[in-house]
Amino acid sequence: MKRAAIVGAGPNGLSAAITLARAGVATTLFEAAETVGGAARTAELTLPRFRHDVGSSVYPLGVASPFFRQLPLEQFGLRWIEPAAAMAHPLADGSAVMLEHSVEATAAGLGEDAAAWRRLMDPLVEGWPELCGELLGPVLHVPRHPLLLARFGVFAMLPATALGKMLFGGERARALFAGCAAHSVRPLESVMSAAVGLVLGAAGHAVGWPIAEGGAQAISNALAAYFVSLGGEIRTGAKISDLRELGEVDAILCDVSPQQLRQIAGARLSQGYAKKMERFAYGPGVFKVDWALSEAIPWRAKECLRAATVHVGGTMEEIAAAESAPWRGEIAARPFVLVTQPSLFDPTRAPEGGHTAWGYCHVPNGWEGSAVEAIEAQMERFAPGFRECVLARHVMGTRALEDWDANLIGGDISGGAMTVGQMVARPALSLYRTGAKGLYLCSASTPPGGGVHGMCGHLAAVQTLQDFGKT
Repeated sequence: MKRAAIVGAGPNGLSAAITLARAGVATTLFEAAETVGGAARTAELTLPRFRHDVGSSVYPLGVASPFFRQLPLEQFGLRWIEPAAAMAHPLADGSAVMLEHSVEATAAGLGEDAAAWRRLMDPLVEGWPELCGELLGPVLHVPRHPLLLARFGVFAMLPATALGKMLFGGERARALFAGCAAHSVRPLESVMSAAVGLVLGAAGHAVGWPIAEGGAQAISNALAAYFVSLGGEIRTGAKISDLRELGEVDAILCDVSPQQLRQIAGARLSQGYAKKMERFAYGPGVFKVDWALSEAIPWRAKECLRAATVHVGGTMEEIAAAESAPWRGEIAARPFVLVTQPSLFDPTRAPEGGHTAWGYCHVPNGWEGSAVEAIEAQMERFAPGFRECVLARHVMGTRALEDWDANLIGGDISGGAMTVGQMVARPALSLYRTGAKGLYLCSASTPPGGGVHGMCGHLAAVQTLQDFGKT
């Protein structure tokens, strides 16, 4: 029987472990922290019984993941909660533009751009299962749906601002699309920044932007429990500083960043590959504030209470300015703030009458300043009286995020900058293989990149099984 070790129990490490265990490989997973989950964990950060998602919180790609959809995770405690609307985007006039589950309902709120939104989204939503499989599948493959992929690619290659101006004449549609595109953590004037906006917009219509009942930890716990049910072993509190600590195994898969891989692999890596890991570029970091609240956020636009995710940033022009600033080593005076308010839909997150929420903005990688005032000023702009609702806050800058999860280099939550080059060669042209026999990388620093979908780990494990001659 083949034996494998996985380093890191984030969603990708867990997915790699499950894939190997399902194929009959004796697999042990090593996690430095005392709990599994990586950036998908939940904890009482502020006050007792106020449960906060420390990292990720909303999962359009989780519920859409071709790999997760194969797994019986509901049997291990995972339940998705889908809010009434996928996302809300308040505007300065006191209204909000909504990403509804229905393309038609969303279009109805876009005025002059209703038909343009339908033309853009209808084909992507109708072909969503096929499109999702193409985008989250192996980088090197013969497209099974070339026409659909080509239609997506024509728009995806564009800068988000260019696409917004080309297709939409009104502020509402442009703002809605720009907020989705800002999840790319790239300047919205850069090539291919539109891709993420298209994917997240279509996902909102096709599968929603759900949260997990009980928090992000429920996803990680369900993956871990399923892995153990397959005969796998998990060792928490087991920090691996040198791969030699793992003993004799047939394969090692590392759910770590390229920077960490260089450190723990040492001489196993060729000089050329090690240099590529050294040159791997990390993107902007995030500055995050978790709030324990005495009541729901007092949005001026009450429609915002229908969504767990709220994009706080105003117009497309404002969002574009905010997202380009970190790439210049700056933070915008009015940052784009991504807000989640899960306790509106999941009463397990806070004691009766209370609420939890978090907000983060993008900042330069490794930035050591404070964005609390800028973030809360944006909240007050669209939710007057917000600060009066704050019972307690917990702040995590870039250094604190990296200390909490070593994969978040400089606060980068995407596993490395999603530049055009690093979308194709991520982290190198060899993808999951490191060039060292039996050693693989399976983190978000490999394709298809960041997000809680498990596909990086799954595809790395598939590569491992192919090298074993098992598939």
